[in-house]
Amino acid sequence: MRGIVFLDRDGTLIEEAGYLRDPSAVRILAGAAEALRLLSREGFLLAVVSNQAGLAKGKFTGAEMEAVHRRFVSAFAAEGVLFDAVEYCPHHPEGAVEAYRRACGCRKPGTGLAEEILLRLRVPDSCPRFVVGDKMSDVSMGIRMGASTVLVGTGYGNAEKASGELAGIAPEVFLPGMREAAGWIVAHGTRT
Repeated sequence: MRGIVFLDRDGTLIEEAGYLRDPSAVRILAGAAEALRLLSREGFLLAVVSNQAGLAKGKFTGAEMEAVHRRFVSAFAAEGVLFDAVEYCPHHPEGAVEAYRRACGCRKPGTGLAEEILLRLRVPDSCPRFVVGDKMSDVSMGIRMGASTVLVGTGYGNAEKASGELAGIAPEVFLPGMREAAGWIVAHGTRT
């Protein structure tokens, strides 16, 4: 194992579609499957960590979220990509659905889901960690974990880069998309 790559879902691996409730709207971004195949071949674990506050906000149901999840996983499997972990945070402190209305440690930039994955997969402390996403919440999670961070220009990435600069938060690198991110990670994956 050369490292573990924590990946955002919407806007990073698939097209940003707002509150995605229809499985038929799952569209893999150009180069994303190719990038993940490269990372997997190079010995990196692949873990998806995604905020899905639409459940808390009543934008979609649990059944709709699960259907999108199944389609997401099966679309990548059809492209030869198998994830080592896929986790979602359904919470939001201002959610309309009481069961999911709360502040939690699993909602990015919190590290709760990533920490659970590290324990479950028995990833050693010395293993390099990378976080790739299109939002500053992804970058902030990575910084809190001591991971190398990549902000991609897909999804909200370009706008988020500007807002992060204003807030004084910066990724280690800003790249156009997953293809470039994978190349960068492979080149930097030997660091501890």
